[in-house]
Amino acid sequence: MKLENIRIVLVNTTHPGNIGGVARAMKNMGLADLSLVVPRVFPSGDADARAAGASDILKTASVVGSLEEAIADAHVVVGASARGRNIPWPVMDPHELAGVAASLKEEQKMAIVFGREDRGLTNEELQLCHLHVHIPSVEGFSSLNLAAAVQVIAYELRMVQLKESQGQLQAPKWGTEWDVELAEHRELELMFDHLEKVLVDIDFLDPESPRHLMPRLRRLFQRAVPDKVEVNVLRGMLTHIQKKNDLN
Repeated sequence: MKLENIRIVLVNTTHPGNIGGVARAMKNMGLADLSLVVPRVFPSGDADARAAGASDILKTASVVGSLEEAIADAHVVVGASARGRNIPWPVMDPHELAGVAASLKEEQKMAIVFGREDRGLTNEELQLCHLHVHIPSVEGFSSLNLAAAVQVIAYELRMVQLKESQGQLQAPKWGTEWDVELAEHRELELMFDHLEKVLVDIDFLDPESPRHLMPRLRRLFQRAVPDKVEVNVLRGMLTHIQKKNDLN
């Protein structure tokens, strides 16, 4: 497993000190790719102070304007979630997540997304993810500091890498043995936009009363982890449906 292919994404972080704490947690465990989505304050002396020797990660961190931009080139996107949602999504604990990371090929990238300190990720943001990761803290006091949450997951990733380097790891299989490169997030989003347009055009989806149709279709396709060829085939089918519908 190549830890350099794993990106930590922080969404709308309120306190810059937490960004520094995350940088330190990452460097402790060998992670270096940090992306910040519209942080409230950054750069900051508080972030530098909390980083305590991990200022190089802060200097190379990317600051972007949307979560979609932060995960655009990721093949597998994981959202950290502390609570259940209206539409259940595949959920793993940090140890299981590390096994998934170990099963990816060297060129495949994973993004692990963490939300706001006070309310985490929105339902819409979590629906951009293939999987959710949940840290099973005690029910009476389940909220973790942002840096602590990153540290738990980074530790599991580091342990898997160590076992792998020592020849002690039998990584669980996740998904299938891919013969084609996995689709990137940006390609999946184009497909979902295309799918939604076609479903509206053929009157299968009512935009005034969408219910949970698109989130459920997102869950279906993301659970399958489609590759580039499969996405192209699906979009080809959608284009053909559009042409047939225009003729009628």
